[in-house]
Amino acid sequence: MLRQVTPGRYDAYEALLRALADGQVWMLLWHGQAGSPDAQYGNMEVEGLGYAPCVTSAQELAASGWSRAYEVVTGRDIARVLFPDRWGVWLNPHAPGGGVGIPWLDLRRIASGLERMPAGPLRLSEPAIEIPQFYAQLTQNAHRTPGVRSLRRGWVQPALGAPYLAIGLDLYDTSQQSVDEVRMMMQQSIGVVPEGLPVSTVAMSDDYDPVAMWLRANTRPFYDREAHAPLSPQAPASGYGYPAPRAY
Repeated sequence: MLRQVTPGRYDAYEALLRALADGQVWMLLWHGQAGSPDAQYGNMEVEGLGYAPCVTSAQELAASGWSRAYEVVTGRDIARVLFPDRWGVWLNPHAPGGGVGIPWLDLRRIASGLERMPAGPLRLSEPAIEIPQFYAQLTQNAHRTPGVRSLRRGWVQPALGAPYLAIGLDLYDTSQQSVDEVRMMMQQSIGVVPEGLPVSTVAMSDDYDPVAMWLRANTRPFYDREAHAPLSPQAPASGYGYPAPRAY
């Protein structure tokens, strides 16, 4: 599988991610022994991203010439350990061609379930499709849902699979009641979406989701409860920073 991964072969790369999720790797330890408190993985940096080097079998371990300690772990377990600190893994760096790097965003997909998140690299943009009835319905329902602070939108084109409309949900809290109310809000609004148009939601509070990160950096809310709220007598008449409400 490693030999099949080449630029543009996203299908081969996805197959490699599935194999990594279900398999195990030999993590190279720079310090300490497996299971010891001072154990420390090796590290390498490629194009500004950090990776922990590892090998994919006992045979590859022997071929690498690694003379220090190592730790055998499942792909899912190492993904859960590394991605929160934005570290990836680099498979077989000793191999001809230098092996293959798995960045932290894809380790997050492995840890959370590959089928639950879109395959990268993602192409993200403002939605070009005109669906004013859906946005109007969603805005009205959001205004009636107290847990919603603001809503954003983006168009997501995964490396594999159909493009879809992403709605970024910025909530005041993530209690079960609030989540249930927001789920009901989406169910009440989705009926006016044109048939065949996929719509997904993303939590704006998720610091690891690439869609949420892009929405925070590149978009403004199309619904903002605080911007729509009546001004108090003491409040300034302008300066909030968002454009005037748009008619749909």
